[in-house]
Amino acid sequence: MSKKYAIGIDLGGTNLRVALVSEEGEIARKIKKSSSEEVFGPLLECIEEVSNSEIIGIGLGVAGIIDRNNGRVFSSPNLRAVEGLDLIRGIQQKFHVPVFIENDANVAALGEKVSGAGKNFENFVLLTLGTGIGGGIIHKGRLLDASAEVGHMSINAEGEKCPCGNTGCLENYASARAMIARAVAMLEKGSESILKECCKGSIYKITPEDIYNAALEGDILSREILRDAGRALGVGLANIINILSPEAIILAGGLVGAWNIYVQEAIREASRRALKYLFDSVKIIPSSLGDEAGVVGAASLVFMKTAKNSPHRF
Repeated sequence: MSKKYAIGIDLGGTNLRVALVSEEGEIARKIKKSSSEEVFGPLLECIEEVSNSEIIGIGLGVAGIIDRNNGRVFSSPNLRAVEGLDLIRGIQQKFHVPVFIENDANVAALGEKVSGAGKNFENFVLLTLGTGIGGGIIHKGRLLDASAEVGHMSINAEGEKCPCGNTGCLENYASARAMIARAVAMLEKGSESILKECCKGSIYKITPEDIYNAALEGDILSREILRDAGRALGVGLANIINILSPEAIILAGGLVGAWNIYVQEAIREASRRALKYLFDSVKIIPSSLGDEAGVVGAASLVFMKTAKNSPHRF
């Protein structure tokens, strides 16, 4: 019997990832491009590049609040280009297979449950830490049908305005976007930092990696930015722990690379704020699939939606 394959797509605020994935969660081919204002063209090209004749469907994980019934994105503060697009119809017209859509952090959580760090947990929350902050919840072994927009919980009632329209969102203080904005603002005010030497002197091209590397070299401003962002993340983690009491919180996304400063500060802050018994009962761990969690989960969505007797079927 030939292997079954599905295509998993992870369309985020920064990157587009597309992969051909087997039913066992193995990636046969994959491609990664930067996200752009023009969505359909690059997306269809990537699918064409990794596809084969044996695919049974396409799973699409997109940053934002999803209208699952109509295959559209209601709102995507970090990827406005997808709002209102009929993504499912556009892909189906080209490839003539079933297409399913879900929030990108939700499919990342599903990927970790299927073949990653969440395999041995029945109840966990996954956070994607990148341009923004997303969340996915696995409850009793299944993906919970919830928006899980943890990045848009208010942690400061009088805080900064967020692109989503709320004020004081976790994303405003703990995401990559927040770190870069803080670094640029401080450098514009004249703060001393080796970050001034990055990107050929253009402070507006600073990346989170630049901030982390500068912190490792002892740069005071960079360490302060990472620790402040970590403390803000810790407030969010404590709220999640106190409300959901998960077995684990799995952290994914590019910012996990700054674990020893940013995440460790978040864990310390969460330990101070969460109820002690609940904090002691949760494991805070990194993703084991890394940036492949989204594509694996999106492909798994296809297998689970099309399998008649799948134990993980929604």
